[in-house]
Amino acid sequence: MRDVAIIGVGANPRWGELWGQSLRDIFVEAALAAIDDAGVDHLDGMYVGCMSSGIFTGQEHLASLMSDYLGQKHIPATRVESACASGGLAVKSAFLEVASGYRDIILAGGVEKMTDVSGGEATFALGTAADGEYEGYHGATFPGLYAMIAKAHMARYGTTHEMLAQVAVKNHANGMLNPMAQYRSEITVQQVLNSVMIAEPLHILDCSPITDGAAAVILCPLDMAKKISKKQPVKIAGVGHATDTIQLAQRPDPTWLESTALAAEAAFKMAGVSRKDIDLYEVHDCFTIAELAVIEALGLVDKGKSGEATLKGRTARTGDIPVNVSGGLKSKGHPVGATGAVQIVELTRQLRGEAGERQIAKARRALAQNMGGSGGSAVVHILEVA
Repeated sequence: MRDVAIIGVGANPRWGELWGQSLRDIFVEAALAAIDDAGVDHLDGMYVGCMSSGIFTGQEHLASLMSDYLGQKHIPATRVESACASGGLAVKSAFLEVASGYRDIILAGGVEKMTDVSGGEATFALGTAADGEYEGYHGATFPGLYAMIAKAHMARYGTTHEMLAQVAVKNHANGMLNPMAQYRSEITVQQVLNSVMIAEPLHILDCSPITDGAAAVILCPLDMAKKISKKQPVKIAGVGHATDTIQLAQRPDPTWLESTALAAEAAFKMAGVSRKDIDLYEVHDCFTIAELAVIEALGLVDKGKSGEATLKGRTARTGDIPVNVSGGLKSKGHPVGATGAVQIVELTRQLRGEAGERQIAKARRALAQNMGGSGGSAVVHILEVA
């Protein structure tokens, strides 16, 4: 297999309620930004991650749509879906195509237009990532499922409401430094605890928002990147991908994200590095409890110790394991098909030294974790300065 590098990244200038742009507009804007950043004059192929465009916008067949409106008709293009892990899976798919030697310059992106439907319709669309017959049929939404994870974590490990709230406080503080973040506003623990209860113990400020947005990256062989890239190439050193039961009730321990643990193990093995070699992390904080469960599954802290580590500031931007310095899904936003791709955008900018006020000093290696549903699928990428 060939070594693979990222040579271009792009995203919309601001995520949120993009009323003046269509699904195709949002994706093309991000893709053109990535192409411009890479300085390439053609693409050999493209992958588009998207979870539910058919429900959110009534539009399927994104492979043809997006390649056409990007001005790249006739190239081989593929739409991939793995719920909220669709963007990460698009990057993994593009990585494999370049690594295999099949093609050279591939765009991998993700997109979702979520705000053109009512709240109830959005809830239905997102619920299709759960088990429709055994969870959705009985009224279990994702806030409800993650609330059950949180309740189990609290009962088993003594995790508190304040620990959950601190995840949101930290990520909003980071989002204040990110121009593209949907919610650039500081919040306090007390504000989280006093906000509307969605599914006990999760308040509305424990939940990521409904978001429109897209992100894209350009991949090519590392030896080519060193010749053509205008900027510091970033190598994809390790990739991991795993699945678990889609139904939360079928798992022996609902607080443990086995798919994330397995994907991380595979990525670390491929990259030939350990956790102490990673300078920062972007993880899937769709709810505050998700970030706590993810950092345990990644092996960054012991089981049950994530809340304590967060309260102590270990996962803050200035801590020893910085997590979601972009603001995460909680502040930056969560257009479900694009989240995995924008994690790669953020980490690439960090490794290039282009992250502005939120820059992690001397960052050389970073990890992105993107998951679908309540952890039914997960993709992990390890990036490093080439």
